[in-house]
Amino acid sequence: MARLYVLIILSTIFTCHATWAMAEEEIRGAGSERLSSLTRELLGSAGEPEFFEWMKRIRRRVHENPELAFEEYEAGQLVRNELASLGIEYTWPFAKTGIVASVGSGVQPWFGLRADMDALPIQEMVEWEHKSKNNGKMHACGHDVHTTMLLGAARLLKQRKDRLKGTVKLVFQPGEEGYGGAYHMIKEGALEKFQGIFGLHVAPELPTGTIGSRPGPMLAGSMRFLAVIEGKGGHAAMPHATRDPVLAASFAILALQQIVSRETDPLEARLVSVGFIEAGQAGNVIPVSVGFGGTLRSMTTEGLFYLQRRVKEVIEMQAAVHQCSATLDFMEEKLRPYPATVNDEEMYEHAKKVGTSLLGEANVHLLPMAMGAEDFSFYSQKMAAALFMIGTRNETLKPVIRLHSPYLVIDEDVLPIGAALHAAVAISYLDDHAVETQ
Repeated sequence: MARLYVLIILSTIFTCHATWAMAEEEIRGAGSERLSSLTRELLGSAGEPEFFEWMKRIRRRVHENPELAFEEYEAGQLVRNELASLGIEYTWPFAKTGIVASVGSGVQPWFGLRADMDALPIQEMVEWEHKSKNNGKMHACGHDVHTTMLLGAARLLKQRKDRLKGTVKLVFQPGEEGYGGAYHMIKEGALEKFQGIFGLHVAPELPTGTIGSRPGPMLAGSMRFLAVIEGKGGHAAMPHATRDPVLAASFAILALQQIVSRETDPLEARLVSVGFIEAGQAGNVIPVSVGFGGTLRSMTTEGLFYLQRRVKEVIEMQAAVHQCSATLDFMEEKLRPYPATVNDEEMYEHAKKVGTSLLGEANVHLLPMAMGAEDFSFYSQKMAAALFMIGTRNETLKPVIRLHSPYLVIDEDVLPIGAALHAAVAISYLDDHAVETQ
């Protein structure tokens, strides 16, 4: 009899376990179908001719009028006008030209979508109808596309505002290109009470219709430096009467290369690159001083500050060896160092799942770490964050033109994809987190 009771109990446990497993599978299946339906609906809406043409007009207007960091007045005005026409409330300014708009009920959770608006000091060399009208300035990093995709997402979200189980915050930030606009947005309280944030960056090396990212460390921390070595100038025929800063700078630049090759674990990614050197103008004169500068990069913020300390020590010591003096400026206020961009693993998986639903598993790529830097990293230090790259390469355009090139061309077919992805990531995040937070 006892054996019979044991068998009955075990049978009940196994039956319950199987029932729970089936229930969980059904829930997952239902969730997957809901997500698939959502992404199809959003991409269909963004791809409608009128919607697509509206986005192209916005992108081209922003592209024609590129503005540098913290000077994005026209871009900001355009964004505010479009938000107002959509009936979306916003707060402005943050960090001079930044904007934060809100779509939804206003209650938690608050989820952020981010776009940067600034251009680069590059002369556009592409001859087309919407070429930059501002001499020496160009949207060569695709921030015109980022701004447009987020406005597209704003329109999609507004159309579905009554279905949002929380609030989506649209962050239009200034000054990504070296000036840490994200840092200043955070400092001024623009991102208080956000639970998470998602961002997209164009990738001309990836085909249109694909995206890519990775969990954990994705982009390097970055810092600039300027060094000036002071010596004693004089005639090149009498070097013994001088203190040659050119020689001191040459030894210093060579010695900097040892920091990575002899002080860094070969399995860690770090670099020290000198980008320029300036000395005298005459071949028979030893100058009084030499200036040079470059960048430091590391996949960890700790590694970046190690490089900073060692660069200072090496340059000062090499200058002293040659009876010169050295001063260094890491421009920590003007060109604020960027920490490494580290994707939150849960947020990465969420965005990957949405991207897979939208584009198919074969079009969502695991990317390698890269030594480029992004001020999205400041957001990733504050909250759960994920940055994804979105392909903009039209297969008919050869060869691939990389970012920061005066010949950069963007396939505008990316616009509805980016708008739909932004909106889908936000809506599904709110769906998944509403019960936990309300």
